[in-house]
Amino acid sequence: MSSLIDFFNNQATDKGLSHKNNLIKRNIIAYMVTNGEVTLAELTKELKISIPTMTKLVQELVDEDIVSDLGKVETSGGRRPNVYGLTCSTLYFAGVHVGRDRMTCVITDMQNNMVYESVYDDFELTDREQCLDSICSNINKFLDECGYDRSKILGLGVCIVGRVNTSEGRSFHYFTSFDESLREIIESRVGLRVLVENDTRARCYAEYHFSRSKTESNVIYLHLGLGVAIGIVSDGKLYYGKNGFAGEFGHIPFFDNEKICFCGKKGCLETEVSGIAIEEKMNELVRNGANTILRKRYEAKEQIHINDIVNAACNDDNLSIELIEEAGEKVGKAVAFLINIFNPESVIVGGNLAAAGDYIMLPLKSATNKYSLSLVYKDTKFRVSKLGANANAWGVAMLMRNLVIGL
Repeated sequence: MSSLIDFFNNQATDKGLSHKNNLIKRNIIAYMVTNGEVTLAELTKELKISIPTMTKLVQELVDEDIVSDLGKVETSGGRRPNVYGLTCSTLYFAGVHVGRDRMTCVITDMQNNMVYESVYDDFELTDREQCLDSICSNINKFLDECGYDRSKILGLGVCIVGRVNTSEGRSFHYFTSFDESLREIIESRVGLRVLVENDTRARCYAEYHFSRSKTESNVIYLHLGLGVAIGIVSDGKLYYGKNGFAGEFGHIPFFDNEKICFCGKKGCLETEVSGIAIEEKMNELVRNGANTILRKRYEAKEQIHINDIVNAACNDDNLSIELIEEAGEKVGKAVAFLINIFNPESVIVGGNLAAAGDYIMLPLKSATNKYSLSLVYKDTKFRVSKLGANANAWGVAMLMRNLVIGL
């Protein structure tokens, strides 16, 4: 098994027979990941490799405990062939979500099953060297305590909020003062191959992988959290754009409101419909005497978070319901713009506001229907995310797996 792990992690430049065989092995694994259990005849046909070579390499994978011989398959007649499948408990991947106020870490196997999870709540994301030290320290602690041999973990995916150039492994919002990329820094401190990804895009991939129907290959994931962003799946693949910055949906100049956005521009979608914008509106309305069950928090000088507003809405607080419905209508008009352009099969809504259920979804869908082309809207399904808080880490672990095995 060590030879295959070395090949996956080091991407050897040798072009001899050994390297060629490892390439075929990787293709065998990728085919099994995509198609499940297969016979030697199916592998030779699909990968166009001779039967003797395929038999030899599959047996090597069996000996390395990466592939299992599952015995004879039933046939209508003639000699029954053996069927082979992946051994899930041999090779693993790690995924880490660096959130604003917590880190979520997971271990997944070759078939994307999550086998271990840990959350670090005593964390705050800041653009400081001490924070980067904390990130690397938490990752090393997680890998030491997860119970899986680090030598069997083929890669580590790390997703973080903000603009990320995945090909360069750089965040353009955090830790930008270093000459090395974020990927290079984490690789040097953790000792694993690393993929750095945007957190919304990572969650988009998890949502697509776990909730899509068999016919879906074009999906938009709409994240309504403290900010607003989208992930795009086109023809079954994440869409990145030239430099990996695709999906900055929240920074469309949608309003003539003179409000300065976090990005420095005026009138961005985020200035009206983001969690932060709703928090600001709630505080201003309470300050001016509006009635709400959240007044006690305001008077106690406690921060009113978007989650508090969502919970208040779910407990029939009229002011909270009005603010969420207003945001839903405004973002729905913007979503109409999206589906007219991309014509997706599905729009999946996640983030803090998704927990408001119909209070956000009904006005969102109504506005989308009103402002989009009917031919496009009637073919687009809308659904709320059903994945938990670990979906970002899960998604980036899957993307790391895809990178390693060449999917």
